Amino acid sequence: MKKVSLAILVSLCAAAGAAYAQDNGITTSTDPAKAADIEQRAQDLQNRQQSMGSAPAMPARHHKMAPHHHKKAADASGS
Repeated sequence: MKKVSLAILVSLCAAAGAAYAQDNGITTSTDPAKAADIEQRAQDLQNRQQSMGSAPAMPARHHKMAPHHHKKAADASGS
């Protein structure tokens, strides 16, 4: 019975989290100044992405590998 109650509680929490996440969704506005501001931001973002795409990529940095631990060889004497 406790497992079922716990499963229901977790499901309700997940549903509440999903409902809360959907509250801050897309909003519509008819304000021309706001629309122009959003379009300008989008254009700036697009220009920045294009300039990053044309810039030479930085070489990937390799991290030093940690030494691997090897199992000790089994004793030849048996036990």
